[in-house]
Amino acid sequence: MSFYKYNKLNYEFFIARNITRKSSDKFSSPIIRVAISSITIGLAVMIISIAIVTGYQKEIRDKVIGFGSHIQISHYDSNLSYESIPIEVNNDIISRILNIKGVKHIQSYAIKAGIIKADQQIQGIVLKGIDKNYDWDFFNKKIIEGSPIYISDTVTTNGIIISKITANSLKLKVGDTVKMYFITEGENIPRGRKFYVSGIYETGLQELDKIYAICDIKHIRKLNLWNSNQISGYEVLINDFKQIENINSQIYNIIGYDLDARTIKQTYPEIFDWIGLFNVNVIIILTLMVLVASINMIAALLILILEKTNMIGILKTLGAQNLSIRKIFIYNGLYMIIKGLFWGNILALLLCLIQIKTGIITLNQESYYVPVVPINLNFIHIIAINVGTLIICMAMLIIPSYIVTRITPIKTIRFS
Repeated sequence: MSFYKYNKLNYEFFIARNITRKSSDKFSSPIIRVAISSITIGLAVMIISIAIVTGYQKEIRDKVIGFGSHIQISHYDSNLSYESIPIEVNNDIISRILNIKGVKHIQSYAIKAGIIKADQQIQGIVLKGIDKNYDWDFFNKKIIEGSPIYISDTVTTNGIIISKITANSLKLKVGDTVKMYFITEGENIPRGRKFYVSGIYETGLQELDKIYAICDIKHIRKLNLWNSNQISGYEVLINDFKQIENINSQIYNIIGYDLDARTIKQTYPEIFDWIGLFNVNVIIILTLMVLVASINMIAALLILILEKTNMIGILKTLGAQNLSIRKIFIYNGLYMIIKGLFWGNILALLLCLIQIKTGIITLNQESYYVPVVPINLNFIHIIAINVGTLIICMAMLIIPSYIVTRITPIKTIRFS
C-alpha cells in the first residue's frame, strides 16, 4: 500500500494508538501517568471547589432570603426602620404582582421593635408579624424544637417563635411564657404583651437569629394602633434568583410613587458582597489547577517526542509532513487529557455524593454559618470546567509539538 493511501486512512491516529499501547515499558510511561494524574486531581479539585463555593453561597443566600424574601415592598419613607410607616393592603397590586412571570408568592408582614423579658433577663428583639398566607417552607426546615404557629383571620394567636440564641440567652424552652414590652408613639408607658414559646428555630446566621422573633400580625397592628387592613409591607418570593433585578424593576413600575421595592441584595448588601468575594478564590484555584495540568502535559509530550526521535526521522524519510507527525503526538496528548478528565469526573462526583449523603465533613456553625460543608452539583458548571480544561490543555500541546519541525532525518539516523 502506498504512503498516500495509508495517509488517507488516517495513519496518524493508527500510529498514535500503537505508541499509547506500547509505552507501558518505556521511560515515558511514569511521566504519562503523572500527566494523567495531574489532570485527574486538578479537575477533581476544580469541580469540588466550584461545588463547595456555589453550595456555600446558595446556603447563605437562602437563609437571608428566608428572613426577608427576595423582594420587599414598603412605604417609600420607611428606610428599613424597625418602626415602619403603614401601608394599606391593595388587592389590585397583589394580583398584578402575582401575574408577573417568575413570581411564586406574595405575603404581608409587619414589624415592631421591642424588649423581651424572662425572669430577670432582657433582650432587644424585632417582632415580625405574619398572616395565614405566610410561606413556611424555610422555617419548617429551621425549627429545631416545637412547631410553627397557627394563624387565622379571626382569633389572635399568642404563640411566638424565637431563635435558639434567644432561647439560650433567656433560658427559655418550648411552652414557656415570656413578656415583651414596646414603646408606642405618643405613650409614655411601654405596652406589654404575653406570649408563649411555640417553637425555637436555628438558621446559623447569628446576626439575624438574635434579632428576629415571629408572631401573629394582629399583635403588631394592635401595638402600632393600626387598623386591620394596614401592614408594614409585602414580601415577594420568586422562582429564579437570577431574575431578581428584572422582576424588581417590573414590581417597581406597578406599585406607584409612594411605595418602594428593594431586593434582598439591597437590604443586606454587606452579606452579598461578602459571599461574592468567594468567586475570586474560585478563579485563583481554577487558574492554578489548569496551569499545573498544562505544564505536566507539555512535559509529558516533550519526553514522548524525544523518546520517539528515531520514529520521527523514519517517518520524515518516508515522506511524512511535519503537520502529520505533530498530529500523532497531539493525538497522544488528547488521549491523556480525556483519560484524566474521565477519572477526574469520577473522583469528584464520588467525593461530592459522599458528602451530600453523609455530611462527613462538618464545620463550626458559629464561624461558618453552616453545620456541614455544602455541596451544589451544577452539571452546567461541570461541563464548562471539562470543556475549558480540554481546550486549554489542547492549546498548550501545540507548543511542544513544534519541536517535531526541528528534527531532521539525517540527525536522527546518525544519532541512532
